[in-house]
Amino acid sequence: MTTPLARIALVGDRSPHVRSHTRIPGLLEKLAERDGLVLDAYWIPTEEAAAVDGFDAVWLLPGSPYASEAGALAAVTTARTRGIPFLGTCAGFHHALLEFAREVCDLDSASHAETDPSGSSPVVVPLACSLAGHEGAIIVEPDSLAGRILGAARTVERYHCSYGCNPEYLDLLSSHGLRFTGADEAGDPRVVELPGHPFFLATLFQPELAREDLSPHPIVRALAFAAVHHLNARSAAV
Repeated sequence: MTTPLARIALVGDRSPHVRSHTRIPGLLEKLAERDGLVLDAYWIPTEEAAAVDGFDAVWLLPGSPYASEAGALAAVTTARTRGIPFLGTCAGFHHALLEFAREVCDLDSASHAETDPSGSSPVVVPLACSLAGHEGAIIVEPDSLAGRILGAARTVERYHCSYGCNPEYLDLLSSHGLRFTGADEAGDPRVVELPGHPFFLATLFQPELAREDLSPHPIVRALAFAAVHHLNARSAAV
């Protein structure tokens, strides 16, 4: 009998013009080759992303504005409420914040300035200086999920982003359970996670761009391990 593989939903509107998207197949190959982590990967357009239940991990990828903001948010909700390992990078970070603000903080008017520049509750706003194509240092709390994965209190990561979390909403998000565990040297949030969830992590930086040789970033590897663990837990429960 064939051993089942952990299934990962790669949520995003796949495009050859998004560097993150073009690197994912190579990263998955390296995970299989170097770590023995073979994942059954499915690209899920945001218009179909409400149907991620049954996957062992969800990765909400860069590439905003998404064809369907509602679909991207539904994928976050499913992963968050059903204990499915979740990683959001760049635009995935933005939408993890947006989903939490709307669904947990009851801030129905929470908006993203890229798609709703006149929104009354802009949780995601333009950065003072665009980080597109830049690298930057990040200070990580060592007792966090991100800290345990990275094994260091400071890391340098790559970005391709022009939007970030509006600091006016940090207290609201934190008071409802989100934990901001990584920041740049100015203190601006760059990593967020959800304590109590098996694996829920979002980064403004893009770990998928970290290495030219496509060796998987520790965060990508950790998501793969979490997916395998989720599969094993599901199999044991049957």
